[in-house]
Amino acid sequence: MTNFPPRNFPRTRLRRPRQAEWSRRLVAETRLTPADLIWPIILREGAGVREPVASLPGVERVSIDLAVEAARAARDLGVPALALFPFTGPEHRSPRGDLALDRGNLMCRAAEAIKAAVPDVGLIADVALDPYTDHGHDGVLVGGEIDNDATVEILVRQAIVQAGAGYDVVAPSDMMDGRVGAIRDGLEAAGYKNTQIVSYAAKYASALYGPYRDAIGASGVLKGDKRTYQMNPANTDEAVHEMALDVAEGADGVMVKPAGFYLDVIRRARVEIGAPTYAFQVSGECAMIEAAGANGWIDRDRAVMESLMAIKRAGADAIISYFAPWAARALG
Repeated sequence: MTNFPPRNFPRTRLRRPRQAEWSRRLVAETRLTPADLIWPIILREGAGVREPVASLPGVERVSIDLAVEAARAARDLGVPALALFPFTGPEHRSPRGDLALDRGNLMCRAAEAIKAAVPDVGLIADVALDPYTDHGHDGVLVGGEIDNDATVEILVRQAIVQAGAGYDVVAPSDMMDGRVGAIRDGLEAAGYKNTQIVSYAAKYASALYGPYRDAIGASGVLKGDKRTYQMNPANTDEAVHEMALDVAEGADGVMVKPAGFYLDVIRRARVEIGAPTYAFQVSGECAMIEAAGANGWIDRDRAVMESLMAIKRAGADAIISYFAPWAARALG
């Protein structure tokens, strides 16, 4: 805790620096800039496709050509990176998520197209099987349970495929034990020593993922829930343990997800782990702000900026948010 020297009213009036906008800006303790933001993009097959996600106002599934346009916009706005996620229809899903390993899949083709057009924008790939499995889980389902080790073997191959397509960062979001070390070893062996790993180290079994699952086509296929591998919302010591393990296994950064409900975990990551800290303002968080704003219950624009500032203030180095392009424009 900070030890301030003794202060007394009226010699000390803490409202003095708050009186003018220029002064408030000068003494602001936290700065939010476009460089703090990562723009998540939901990919869709086709050309010229903009497909609204009903449960996530303002977000669309887009085809690769429009994802390239988004990358150009990100560069011009000062947003450093995109995080890509694929929509997969039920006809292309399988028990083991085989499409994840296809070098010609949507994620890989999108990376190639974006890197060819806008090479200086960073690309982050989601490493998990839930966009591809017919049961909607992040791993291989055997006898009603997720087989950790069989899943990790597939995730290593998926990460190598993604690195080969041009992704700068692979981000395992599956929450399997030991996957970071296995992926690091696999990338090294395949010659991708500079590909970063940002681990979803503290990913909670949250009620806030529904709109995202709609966006990638997983809602209608998910069987059961994910509490055997995603974290219990009651725990923070466990989150620190997860993050420490992942950094020891070779993670270049750690992710806390969701962000807004877990600001205390972001703070612990910053103070106790010290690795670059990413936070994901997830679909449900954004949808709640949009819905309340649309109903006139809150000032939507102020709420967006306040929510992002809170995540930054807690200690996040980078924030993945569906508000990223809007916020970057607002920040100038």
